[in-house]
Amino acid sequence: MNEGADYGGGAGGAARSPGCGPEGGGFVPSALGTREHWDAVYKRELQTFQEYGDTGEIWFGEESMTRLIRWMQKHKIPLDASVLDIGTGNGVFLVELAKFGFSDVTGIDYSPSAIQLSGSIIEKEGLSNIKLKVEDFLNPSTKLSGFHICIDKGTFDAISLNPDNAIEKRKQYVESLSRVLKVKGFFLITSCNWTKEELLDEFSEGFELFEELPTPKFSFGGRSGNSVAALVFQKT
Repeated sequence: MNEGADYGGGAGGAARSPGCGPEGGGFVPSALGTREHWDAVYKRELQTFQEYGDTGEIWFGEESMTRLIRWMQKHKIPLDASVLDIGTGNGVFLVELAKFGFSDVTGIDYSPSAIQLSGSIIEKEGLSNIKLKVEDFLNPSTKLSGFHICIDKGTFDAISLNPDNAIEKRKQYVESLSRVLKVKGFFLITSCNWTKEELLDEFSEGFELFEELPTPKFSFGGRSGNSVAALVFQKT
């Protein structure tokens, strides 16, 4: 879900998340929140990679990956800390983490085609210490647990657009996060559909804000703000 077609697809630099932009705040139910849509997207992206070697787009742009890795470096997160990328999509962020030196990295996605794409890209990069699993984060397997760091770039956004009871699915997401993340572990979320205040409310059960990360600002009609929210929560 998260990278490339995270919950989206294409090719190029600074990508937009599902529902982002002027009409993104209404949370209108959309195919962007369904598994069928992303299975189709990933099948196309996998075919594109196989034919042209195009890994696809980086969600929120390369700066989003750099922002998160810099935070981990700043806070001296051990390189052997277990890291989970929720909705890994094309796995590009996993590749960056591994190149930086993180040795216990796992990517999950509910689309088998996304995991196949990630595996192909990781193999092309010559990396062998990245784990990939087909997992629905709303119903994770019992083996998915004990992570020091969980990362989400756009997956929670897409879940919010699910036409089938998105409110309940958001609650399931928070419950799953609580199960897979260690106590005192960190959750790094990047969102364009949710404001800081809204995310604080969504993750009020069992998590506390640790830090807000700087993100690009916009100005429109004499008002300014952030087009993206990037927060670090710590499990209590």
